[in-house]
Amino acid sequence: MSYILSVIYYVFFLLTLLIFHPIQWFCFNVLGYKAHKISVDWLQFFIMHCLCVLGTRFSFKNPYTIPKNKPLIIVANHQSMYDIPPIIWYMREHHPKFISKIELGKGIPSVSYNLKHGGSVLIDRKNPRQSIPAIIKFGEYIEAHNRAAVIFPEGTRSKNGKPKPFQTKGLEILFKKIPSAIIVPITINNSWKTLKYGKFPMGLGAHITLTVHNPIELATFKNKEQLIPQLEAIIKKSVL
Repeated sequence: MSYILSVIYYVFFLLTLLIFHPIQWFCFNVLGYKAHKISVDWLQFFIMHCLCVLGTRFSFKNPYTIPKNKPLIIVANHQSMYDIPPIIWYMREHHPKFISKIELGKGIPSVSYNLKHGGSVLIDRKNPRQSIPAIIKFGEYIEAHNRAAVIFPEGTRSKNGKPKPFQTKGLEILFKKIPSAIIVPITINNSWKTLKYGKFPMGLGAHITLTVHNPIELATFKNKEQLIPQLEAIIKKSVL
């Protein structure tokens, strides 16, 4: 059953990417940022619903009111590529932008276009001379435009859901360059189950949950270095 449903899923997924690629291009080049952002938001909506073919469900739990007129730093654990669409969709009012590996900026319809033109940053994780200045510029953009910077401090996804140690450099740069930010910790559960067998066949019936924890005003912390282990503990405590 998983093999059959995975083929159906990938057909719908590829069609979604191919359909939204020219829509994104038109919105960005003709209508501007706002229209492009709306097209990206709906791309995520349809990607999420493609996963319904596999019996995947999404739940987003956020009991907090997060200001829309301040920049955010969204900090989350990382389990699969399917962490990204629900963050973009459910947090769309805050304009989420990502720190992503440079390989994703090439050759993937819709996805690569958005990463290159939508305000996110592509970094070469093996080249600090490229990655650090890129993250600095990204942080300055987030601060200036009141966007939301999304960072997965583990660096790479956990293939079995077990969290990896947080890497601190990216967060330290964002803390410095987005001083007015509100930190939004998010715990993601069960997205790793969609890829537990690899990319084919897909896992069936995953219930992907995103739990927002109490937002933290960065300015209230004098010692920013102490904040990172606190965030790590908050996020990992809710990993199932």
